Amino acid sequence: MKIINHLIKLKTATTLDFIDITDKIKTKLKKAGIKRGVINIQSLHTTMAVLVQEAEPLMISDLKKVLDKIAPRTVKYMHDNFEIRTVNMNPNEPINGHSHCKAAFLPTSCYLNIMKGDLQLGKWQRIFAVELDNARPRQIALQIIGE
Repeated sequence: MKIINHLIKLKTATTLDFIDITDKIKTKLKKAGIKRGVINIQSLHTTMAVLVQEAEPLMISDLKKVLDKIAPRTVKYMHDNFEIRTVNMNPNEPINGHSHCKAAFLPTSCYLNIMKGDLQLGKWQRIFAVELDNARPRQIALQIIGE
């Protein structure tokens, strides 16, 4: 059995950017040479989700609307009150309480089967990295386990 790790580097464009990373993952899987096993696909960020979903533009638009309703930018979040917040602060700390609240409803990783050297996905399933904050460089970690 082999265990292979990879990083996928992304640059997101906007808040609620749904980036289809399926083909990038398949390329890494093919290079790994694993024919059967599992793969863990994990965001390395608290405000980026990993989601298996259909790549249908109207549905993605609907998901964005739902996420905006769950945690709108217009609400005041304690996380954004830098006068009282003292934990995990950076020099250019963004106002992103809405992003963290959206993230609470979405997975940070997914675990998929590998069969015959390919991802075992349903007919319409694709893998998305979902930016919940602002545009920035991001990383998705892959761990491929199998033979």
